[in-house]
Amino acid sequence: MPSWPEHVMWWHVYPLGFVGAPIRDGEGPDAEIVHRLDRLDPWLDHVIELGLNGLLLGPVFASETHGYDTVDHLRIDPRLGDDGDLDRLLGGARARGIRVLFDGVFNHVGRAHPAFRTATEDGPQLFRGRWVDGRFEAEVFEGHGALVALDHSSPAVADLVVDVMCHWLERGIDGWRLDAAYAVPPEFWAAVLPRVRERFPEAWFVGEVIHGDGPAIVRASTMDSLTQYELWQGIWHGIADGNLFELSHAIERHDELLATFAPQTFVGNHDVTRIASAIGSDLVPHALAVLFTVAGTPSVYAGDEFGWTGVKEEREGGDDAVRPEFPASAAEVGEVDERILEAHLALIALRRRKPWLWRAHTDVVEVANAAIVLRTAVGNDAVVVALNIGDEAASVPSADARTVVTGDGTLADGRIELGPRGWAVLEG
Repeated sequence: MPSWPEHVMWWHVYPLGFVGAPIRDGEGPDAEIVHRLDRLDPWLDHVIELGLNGLLLGPVFASETHGYDTVDHLRIDPRLGDDGDLDRLLGGARARGIRVLFDGVFNHVGRAHPAFRTATEDGPQLFRGRWVDGRFEAEVFEGHGALVALDHSSPAVADLVVDVMCHWLERGIDGWRLDAAYAVPPEFWAAVLPRVRERFPEAWFVGEVIHGDGPAIVRASTMDSLTQYELWQGIWHGIADGNLFELSHAIERHDELLATFAPQTFVGNHDVTRIASAIGSDLVPHALAVLFTVAGTPSVYAGDEFGWTGVKEEREGGDDAVRPEFPASAAEVGEVDERILEAHLALIALRRRKPWLWRAHTDVVEVANAAIVLRTAVGNDAVVVALNIGDEAASVPSADARTVVTGDGTLADGRIELGPRGWAVLEG
């Protein structure tokens, strides 16, 4: 795989929500072009100011509603703009040294996709399903009737995906997030990705995989990385439930992946309740301390750095709260939790100084329900994380750490003293 992912940290954006585009009012892929994508341009400087250097974009292709019901993989969604808007965004990112990742929805498409609309019993088949009395009954994705499943045993589907990937890599993106990769047979990716790498050897591919045997999936599919949902669950459940043994177990499992790949790590994304709502704003720095000191390729979901809240609900429109419209620039953000923003800045800076964290193992030095000490090291260089999620002060071993980098803990006599709900990150 390419070497640049060792040094990238992503700012993850859901474009349609970010720019305030209508989602469910029936505009659809034939709507008049509205140039909204340029609203992202002023935020590129914010990415750099955070210390990040990657822009992970949600769907930007023409679709019917939320972006994951694609109707044309080669056309920018008219609610966002056109090719010129995208070229300016890519150019602005490139000028700042920001990598760009596209969200590739290759498991399913929307029912308005031309290939689905014109499917005939005698024509080339791109979709899973069966013909009954001259009518095609399509398989759909996880019960969503609007999302018809592609037939990944079809060479025509493989050719389509290769063509789409190469088209946008040629235009200047750096890789692909493969949406719902867990629903696609690994052998499909193993047939497609080497063909793309022949033309674009520096491209990086991360698959959305929610559960399963990660190393086996990577080996069979040839994907470079997978989304680390197990670590995300361990972080927020461990903190929210007051059971840091769950976090400890998730980190131990996380380390087992590193022999095969470095996962894509996160505490928030476009599909989940925001971390400040999940665990409470006062404990967000604790979650960030884990995210930025364990192995992986971390991402920040846009808005989390300000301490924004939002709860995902299982209903139509249930994602809206975690996919809001953004103001014109970071300077116009109204409510900012300065403690959370400062934690992002300090921890991203630490991660930037220690790129070896990308593939380093983490030891659990001590763990209790409400306190944990983690040590991640290579040679003589070490990072120690001490967390207290309880309402009483805690004293924990320093694990040979010598200097407090950030947080509100103090170091004395080989111990780290943490106040109620205190945290600290130290260097050894």
